[in-house]
Amino acid sequence: QLCPALLQMSGSQPQGVRAVPCLRCRGLCTGFEPHSWRKICKSCKCSQEEHGLSSELDDDRKVGRLLSGSRHASLTARLKGGDGARLYKRNRMIVTNPNISGKDPTFDTITYEWAPPGLTQKLAMQYMELVPKELQPVAGTEGALQRRRRLARQLPLHDQDPAQCRGLAEGEQQLMQDFVKRYKAEALGVGEVALPGQGGGGKEEEKPQEKSIDPSTAPESPNGTLESTAGNYRCESCRQPLPGDCPVVFAERAGYSRQWHPACFVCCRCREPLVDLIYFWKSGAAWCGRHYCESLRPRCAGCDEIIFSEDYQQVEGLAWHHKHFACVECETLLTGKPFTLANASLLCSTCSQSR
Repeated sequence: QLCPALLQMSGSQPQGVRAVPCLRCRGLCTGFEPHSWRKICKSCKCSQEEHGLSSELDDDRKVGRLLSGSRHASLTARLKGGDGARLYKRNRMIVTNPNISGKDPTFDTITYEWAPPGLTQKLAMQYMELVPKELQPVAGTEGALQRRRRLARQLPLHDQDPAQCRGLAEGEQQLMQDFVKRYKAEALGVGEVALPGQGGGGKEEEKPQEKSIDPSTAPESPNGTLESTAGNYRCESCRQPLPGDCPVVFAERAGYSRQWHPACFVCCRCREPLVDLIYFWKSGAAWCGRHYCESLRPRCAGCDEIIFSEDYQQVEGLAWHHKHFACVECETLLTGKPFTLANASLLCSTCSQSR
């Protein structure tokens, strides 16, 4: 358990691009070779996110673009002398712990690549301790790497920037721009961390059983202390009681009467933790960006982009742009031809037999 002597919170501190080998191939890949329209490596067929190609600055630009023009634009800033794009003011947390085991005290410094903004020192650390250790975004650990991989998967840039799309036909750019503008206005949100019942600065609409009790009339527990009313708060996901002294997550679009354990604030479709608490609210549930967009429009299994045409190819619940309905090995178009489907990838008869 950490006992921080110093807690420093600052904005993003981007670093340069670091070449990361394909995490799935584990050294078998000769290096990332971009495909002309698929979001994969031509060499190993793994996704771009498996190669860790984006820099921290790329990530902060992407999230900045997503949040700009939304109710969460305050989490972005325009860099002086930049291209006018908004940059995500990612909150980093630096914790310095004294190590007094030797004669001369030293200090151990831990950097969290992201932490919920606007919290006290104590609450920020309590939040992190409620997140599974393997998911804590401590710099240089698997948790930090997993955060960036979730950022790439849950919030793909080609779901918000038409310039990043290769599947858009003439005239569909405006359809996509309208799509993005609509989800920013109607669904996009960023979770807030506070103690139970204190989300939104105390905006929660109190239910009768959750109203404060006069200490003089509050029931006593068996050990003689006053019984806490915190048991009236329950996690929206697991329905377990929420201790009154532990931080929880609120989603403004859900209403402040709902709250989640930090580890329970996940996408309703993929069950992955929502990266940096960025969510999309629909049908009474929180979604990651990827699955929210897919719930409204089909996604091409070839190029991974949202399909805005009403004319596309469908096979076994998957969708493709007609021009992307092709063999993953030889790129032969397969419309009207025999094919096999393996792990969401199309194979022509020849390539299927040679595998």
